[in-house]
Amino acid sequence: MSSVGGGKPDESVWGKSRGLDPELAPYPLVRHLLDAAAMALHLWDVYLSGSQRLSIAEGLGFAAEPGRARAVVGLCAGLHDIGKLSGFQFCSRHGSEGLAASLGRDRARMGSERLGHDVAGMRAAADVLAVLGFEADGETVAAERVAEIIGGHHGRFYRNEGGGGSPFLGGPAWARQRAAHASAVHSLLDSPAAPESFKPAAAVLVTGVVILADWLVSQSDYLRGRQRSLQASLAEHFARSCADAVGLLADAGLVPVRLRRADFAEAYGIDGQPNALQRSVMQELPAAAGAGGRGGILLVTAAPGDGKSETALEAERVLSEVFGTHGFAFLLPTMATSDQMYGRIAQALTRQSGRGAGLTLVHSMAWLNSAYSDETLEAGQQVVTCDGDEVAAGRQRAQADMRPRQWLRGSKRPLLAQFAVGTVDQALMSVLPVRHNALRLMALSGKTFIVDEAHAYDAYMQVLLGRLLNWLGAFGVPVVLLSATLPASVSDGLIKEYLQGAGHRQAILSKRTFPAPYPGWLYVDGSSARATQISELRRREQAGERSMELHVAVEPVVRGPGAVRDRLAVIEYLVELVAAGEGGTALVVCNTVGDAQETYLRLRARFDDRSHADGGMVQLLHARFPGDVREARTMRIAEGMGRTGPRPVRRIVVATQVVEQSLDLDADVVVSDLAPLALLLQRAGRCWRHENWWARHGYPGGRGRPGWARAPRLVVLDPLAGGGAVPRQWGEVYSEFLLDKTSAKLGELAGKAVSIPEDVQELVESVHGTAAEHFDWDAFDSRRTAAWTAHQGKQLAQRGRAGLVAVCRARSVRGLHALHSLPGEEDEWDTATRLGAKSVRLLCAYVHTDGRRTLDLAGDEPLPDPGAGQKLPAAAVRAVMRRTVPVSADWFHAEDAQALAPPASWAEHPMLGDVRVLYQPVREGAAHSVAVGGKMLRLDEDLGLVRR
Repeated sequence: MSSVGGGKPDESVWGKSRGLDPELAPYPLVRHLLDAAAMALHLWDVYLSGSQRLSIAEGLGFAAEPGRARAVVGLCAGLHDIGKLSGFQFCSRHGSEGLAASLGRDRARMGSERLGHDVAGMRAAADVLAVLGFEADGETVAAERVAEIIGGHHGRFYRNEGGGGSPFLGGPAWARQRAAHASAVHSLLDSPAAPESFKPAAAVLVTGVVILADWLVSQSDYLRGRQRSLQASLAEHFARSCADAVGLLADAGLVPVRLRRADFAEAYGIDGQPNALQRSVMQELPAAAGAGGRGGILLVTAAPGDGKSETALEAERVLSEVFGTHGFAFLLPTMATSDQMYGRIAQALTRQSGRGAGLTLVHSMAWLNSAYSDETLEAGQQVVTCDGDEVAAGRQRAQADMRPRQWLRGSKRPLLAQFAVGTVDQALMSVLPVRHNALRLMALSGKTFIVDEAHAYDAYMQVLLGRLLNWLGAFGVPVVLLSATLPASVSDGLIKEYLQGAGHRQAILSKRTFPAPYPGWLYVDGSSARATQISELRRREQAGERSMELHVAVEPVVRGPGAVRDRLAVIEYLVELVAAGEGGTALVVCNTVGDAQETYLRLRARFDDRSHADGGMVQLLHARFPGDVREARTMRIAEGMGRTGPRPVRRIVVATQVVEQSLDLDADVVVSDLAPLALLLQRAGRCWRHENWWARHGYPGGRGRPGWARAPRLVVLDPLAGGGAVPRQWGEVYSEFLLDKTSAKLGELAGKAVSIPEDVQELVESVHGTAAEHFDWDAFDSRRTAAWTAHQGKQLAQRGRAGLVAVCRARSVRGLHALHSLPGEEDEWDTATRLGAKSVRLLCAYVHTDGRRTLDLAGDEPLPDPGAGQKLPAAAVRAVMRRTVPVSADWFHAEDAQALAPPASWAEHPMLGDVRVLYQPVREGAAHSVAVGGKMLRLDEDLGLVRR
């Protein structure tokens, strides 16, 4: 085998040692490099979508020669650990013991400087690549970009400031070995030539491929097997690595599966035909999308309950066929909505022969979802990380086990699956300067990207979403945005961000607008920026199919017993018909958990004193229940008030904002606290949600609506009507300016019906649109002036904060270090996907009179606390985390830290280490409140976590 650089790789230079057979020599570095190169080639052939391969090839100047692009990707993976030919070799005693004498002479000098091997590789790359001919024609861009990829293969990019003469890199003997190792990889890849260019966006994707390839071939079982039976030659080893890549990728669940595309009714388990909106996407979108070449963005607008989720999945069918993507990422605002959507997607894939497809639930607590994860959580084989310089002191908790058959449940890996459902936060992390953002971008770039409830994000998250759309536009990724109440100014801005990423100039885009029909869809082609809308015929059909006259009533309310318009008394009066006579269903939506608990107690006392567990008529749902309780309650309520029933004879559900988004509920009447108008429309979407469907297909169990429910009705409890003020209990839940605008608009609607869907967009614009933000300074009112100023200031601050922390737009990147440009250490970066108080998880435990600490009130389940040297069983970790409640970190003061500290044995656990524990004393069989942060906290079985 010839070698460009001359010389032969010294196999005493090791690449992997920890976790392998200590009786054998460590795994040679050159063989690990060949393993990674082989896996990268297989990822190109099988895992990457056609659109991803095209993006990389175009970025390399090889659009007409994808084979050359493939070879360069393999070379980047094959050079990723070249920096281990450095002082790194001395960080493991077992590894350094077998090192050739000629390489050991520089040990003292090399130890005078300390670098990570990723940075060492980046600094050495220029000399190594020169040996491979990457500067033969004076072209340095490609070499610089490959160096950045090598430096970023552990998830963080660095500024390449040269430094090839660093003592850590050793002397001439080490330089010769770096050249020999690189030449061996280069030769076995058929000596790929340097690309003519290497655009930053393409380099980001290549970095993601390199990271994934490295992970896949670094599994401990695989490495031990190769360590025990090394092939005689590097050529034989590389051939074996290429063959092994097939099984490794399949075992990780990353081989794309082609679905059997069933018809609409079969795919979604719906007894009926698609509605007009869905038919339009199926019949009209192919022509619009087929006219373009590199992606496009689709905005779907329709009232709640109009089947936007199925519309998005039908759009994905069209777009993936046109643009060559594999699967989709379906992102939602909350974990609860993600959990529900996961079940629906899983069923749809199963009906289309998708059992072998990778489907993941992507949020921080996904492993607790009973429909998603197994019961054991047993750890599988580990990925062998790098000895010595990979795990900084005090960061062991950040290291997670990898389970090859369950890779897609591990940290940072779920988005790699062909199909992913989860919170939008997981996608937004890809445009924040956090480790492995390149991997996230690579994972997303091969899918159709779907964002549900696009209206549900504040100004901060909208900026981050826009930045992500900019990168997806650069990659030619098809995007689908779904919303019932998205202001035109927001949708227009998101579309333009996508088009800027696709290469359109901002100066030209600023002169255009992209109005969307309502209901309907708007598709904008990424290549030409040509806009196509749903046909007017189909739009009118959809409006007619879902047409509903929503009767809106405003009830002025005050707070306090005995008041003429006491809020609780008004609610009691409004739902009284449900509790008597024919019964029915009512949904009462409160703005705070405290209000919901208080309302629930009042209605229980008045109508049915049975608890939720006893099947009482009045039920309570909010976010402050332990995870397992909330999951069970959500499922039970959704079953009783969903499309298929069976419908309860009488049901009053008291809830918070958790019911606004994606929960499939149908109530005979909805009563709501005052909220911004867009959210009121979302809440109203739970009123008579399935009426048109039931009118055509029959009511569940043959029971129609009660006689008193003659029309869909939304009743708004307005504390501002008549000159009132925003209740102190609401705090900063909603902008006072938006509440005031909404109250005024509701006053204009008095005695009128709202036509759904015809009036929806106009109502949204009247409060949330650009025109509504203008303030009439002539009509001076100190309270309204202060509210407007606070609202505008918060909006500007959120946008400004997001602009500071987000990575720059795709076409603005010059060096990859721009993706990690914040100063300081990574763990100091404030790069949250949402603003506001940090959330922590609180476990409500019980302390009995005999000193026992338990997870349950009865005292049957001890609080897990293993002794020294013992490991927490996975089942115990699950038992704890399923009982935790997300709460605001602002609840706790510094002086509460000791009282809320978890058992010492949890301190270094990656999941339990940050849990706070509320130790509730148990006396006479009852749990008593605990003083924390100036409030009294107690977990009530029926009310959830109570804070007074």
